[in-house]
Amino acid sequence: MTWNPARLPDQTGRTLVVTGATAGIGYFAAEQLAAAGADVVLASRSESKLRLAEASIRQHVPAASVRSVVIDLSSLASVDRAAEELRALPRLDGALLNGGTMPGRTGTPTADGLPLLLGTHVIANVRLLSGILPALVATGEREGTTTRIVHTSTGFVSQFRFDVDDVRATPRLAIGAYTKAKTVTEVFAFELDRRLRASVLPVSSLVVRPGVGVDAKTPERAGIRDASTPYQRNPYTPWAQGKDTAAWAAVRALTDPAAQGGEYYSPAGRLRGLPVRVEPLPRTHTPPVELAASVWAQLEDLAGVSLRMPTPTGSAETHRP
Repeated sequence: MTWNPARLPDQTGRTLVVTGATAGIGYFAAEQLAAAGADVVLASRSESKLRLAEASIRQHVPAASVRSVVIDLSSLASVDRAAEELRALPRLDGALLNGGTMPGRTGTPTADGLPLLLGTHVIANVRLLSGILPALVATGEREGTTTRIVHTSTGFVSQFRFDVDDVRATPRLAIGAYTKAKTVTEVFAFELDRRLRASVLPVSSLVVRPGVGVDAKTPERAGIRDASTPYQRNPYTPWAQGKDTAAWAAVRALTDPAAQGGEYYSPAGRLRGLPVRVEPLPRTHTPPVELAASVWAQLEDLAGVSLRMPTPTGSAETHRP
């Protein structure tokens, strides 16, 4: 189908949560979803930045329905508190898992002693999903629809290959640790969709990559992208896009009625462009069954959960001490 990011399908009545929603791609995804009528839940670690993001969205989308949940992805206790708040919502139609520490350092562990990039980009999301999956299932069953989990990856996964046999083993360079974390994300996301399908649950799991979004091409938003916020130079600027258009792939994965679980969305031009469905990498989409099962088990262990597929009246969450 021809996809028009300026004319999204009506999202009125749907509740969608976006992590990492106070800056960059996460913020603009939230703004676009609010403009389409969704009740948007902004999730980020800074309460003050959440207030700024709410105010900015309301300025640009006067009728926006927007609220916030504090979540620090470097703390599993914070993730649990956020999951509890999200479970209490009247409905939950989708989650964009966009948050996480960006490359730059690898030495500082999370509050739970996990490698920083793996902890914030992967383990925290596994823990969060263990808490909110029952709510996604319940909404899908009640509304007769399919709710969605959208995982954010990166084009680096196709450029650089990292083995995932040992999930916790961390490459020395930050960009390597980031790329491996996103490789694990893809393996987990596609395995999650297979398990959801096998359990005949009304939830789908999709993967997106945003291309390259740069500050130089990003519209100004007060407190989000303006003279008061840090400016990041990027050598790819001539070939890149703004972070508003870099959000398009994730927004399509959440809102396109034709999108299916197990699909992968990316800018048509790889670095920029309209969001299109592309073929995922076989090594992350269909790895050997034993490898996918091993990655799943390792992530459960690191996250301290058993991520079971819930029954209609069951729970997906069993925390281990």
